[in-house]
Parts: sequence; C-alpha cells; structure tokens
Amino acid sequence: MHQPFHRLRAMPTLLFCLALAGCTSTTGTLGYYWQSLRGHLQLMQAAEPIDRWIARPDIAPALRERLQLAQRARAFAVAEMGLPDNASYRRYADLQRKAAVWNVVAAPPYALTLHTWCFPVTGCIGYRGYFTEADAQAEAAQLAAQGLEVEVYGVPAYSTLGYMNWAGGDPLLSTFIAWPEGEFVRLLFHELAHQVVYAEGDTLFNESFATAVERIGSARWLATEASPTAREAFATSEARRIAFRALTRATRTRLADIYEQKEALALTQQSLPAIKNEAMNRFRAEYAALRAHWLTPGGAGPVASTAQVAGYDRWVAKANNASFAAQAAYDELVPAFEALFEREDRDWQRFYDAVRRLSQQPQAQRHAALQAFVPRPTTSAKETPGA
Repeated sequence: MHQPFHRLRAMPTLLFCLALAGCTSTTGTLGYYWQSLRGHLQLMQAAEPIDRWIARPDIAPALRERLQLAQRARAFAVAEMGLPDNASYRRYADLQRKAAVWNVVAAPPYALTLHTWCFPVTGCIGYRGYFTEADAQAEAAQLAAQGLEVEVYGVPAYSTLGYMNWAGGDPLLSTFIAWPEGEFVRLLFHELAHQVVYAEGDTLFNESFATAVERIGSARWLATEASPTAREAFATSEARRIAFRALTRATRTRLADIYEQKEALALTQQSLPAIKNEAMNRFRAEYAALRAHWLTPGGAGPVASTAQVAGYDRWVAKANNASFAAQAAYDELVPAFEALFEREDRDWQRFYDAVRRLSQQPQAQRHAALQAFVPRPTTSAKETPGA
C-alpha cells in the first residue's frame, strides 16, 4: 500500500541550517539540523537530469519507460492543472535505499493531537524527519520515554516546497519511481501542489489541499492519458484505499469520543485504558474482515494478493494515536477542498487563488470557511463501514 499521508516537508531544517552556515554535528538541535542539511545535499548530488538517464545505454527498459512517463506527467501537470513549470521533478536520483527519509510522529496516550516541532519558514509541524532510520528510532525512543505513543515510518517522497528550484529542484526518487502509474502521478501532483500554496504551521490545511489536487488531477490523467490496464489497476487499488480510509475514519471518531469522555465523565485510569483497548480491538477485527473480503474470490473486482495488502497489514499492526492523528492530516479537509474546486467551476487557477486567500486568514477562520463548503452527512460518522 502506498500511503499518501506519509510524506515529508524538509525545508524548515534545511533553511535554518543554511542560515546558520556554521552548524556542526553536535547532540541536540544543532545535530538534527546538521543531519538534515547533510542528507539533503547528498540527495541533491545524486540527482541527474532525466534526459541524461534516458540516454544511457545500460539503463533498464522499465526505468527508461517510467522516466518518460514522468516527463509526460510533468508536462500534464503544467498544461492541464496549472502546477508550477520549474526545475522540480526533472531530475532523477537512485538512492539505493528503501525510503528517502524516516518520519517520527507522536501523540499522547489519550488524545489524537500530534506532538509538534517548530521550525523557520513552515512553522510548527507534527512530524520530524531523519535521513537514517536509526536516528528516527532514537528520537522515537526518547518520545516514548516521555509517555507518548510514537510511530516511525519510511517516507518515499521528499519536498522542499520549491525553495530549492534554483539548485536543480526536488528530484524524482528510486523510492517511488516504480509505483503503479496511477499512484505515481498522484504523488507527483501532490508534491507540486505544495509549491502553489503553503500555510505556515497548518499541516491539516496543507496536506488536505495537496491531497485534493492529487485526487482531482490523477482522475483527469487516468481518464485522458492512461491505458485501460492502468485505469483498471488504479480503480482496484483505489477501492481498497477508500474502504480502508472509511474504516480508519470511523475508528478515529470512536477514539475521539472516548477521549472526550475522559474529561466529561472523569473516567478512572483503570476504565479508560480498557475502553480504548476495546476500540482498538474492534478496529483490528473490522480490518481482518475487510482484508478477508479483499483476498477472497467472488467479491467485487480482482482478488488482492497478500503482497498488495502488506502495507495495510503493517499499518494496522502498529496503529496507535500517533498514526491515526498523522493520517487525519491528509484527508480530513479533502472533501472541503473538492467542494471548493467545484464551486470555482473546476477552474484550476480560480481554485488556487481561492485557496491562497484562505491561507492568508487565521487558521481557525480558514478551517471554518472550508467546513462550510461541505454539507452535513445524513448518516452518523460513527457507523461501522461495510466491508
């Protein structure tokens, strides 16, 4: 499973370290900035122009074909979606590792509120990225020692929000280049959307906006540019993703209700863990039923393989408040942005202008304005989604 909510905005640490100019490898904050700068520079140095890669006589045919697809998708993003025509995603880097970076997220044991770190440029964000998994795990261990629930996950995509276009821009990476076509173009459109609008310190707004852009844009791409095989493969994976998203959204609602009761009903420390554990067990049982449906012949659509659901399996096995809270940032306001796109007559530039105006409002005001675009559901969000 390719999880679109697992991405990284790397610019805050990079800019700060460049501003310091003399940061050195020490423990604590400066050590973190140093690893960010060093890792980013290594990544940029590994990147070469796509045309140069394609011209290599020893390149694998599958990689050449995918790089050519990337060029077409990049041109589509500019011509059909009004996304930036700049240096980003016109180079490719083979990182020879499974992830570009590793993110750390954390949340209290009885709340779906992400622990935040504050940086220049982007403000306070609910994750911290490391270029080695060992460093990420060390940070997670420190947070867990403070009583927080933590998750560490590999991030396939890397973005500097367009600030490094002068130096060659963000490259395509080996960590996602081989994804299925629909998933690949979605990620490309998502990352470019961050270069259009970025509200400082508002992860929910930023990620929901980019996710809306990727969904709308990839639907157009698949309808007009992709082969029937690619469209069918995407439709199948998207059906699984929608079902899983409904399940996790229902579980988040359940958990939020439990944590609200902690204050309203003064639940004892003995009863609260038991109620939370019951909700998590219900989530895993419902996922097991959904998974069985995917793997059983006779259901709607092609039968999934165990490899195709392995990412979902890993997510469920580690699921906690941190992972649920991180996921919420990528989908909670998406329906509102999609409704805004329709209100602007599906005109990309009008849509981007409207989002820019929202980004200039105070955070609470912009969120309230977005929620007003979405009609209230006619059924309870607490209902268990059907598998």
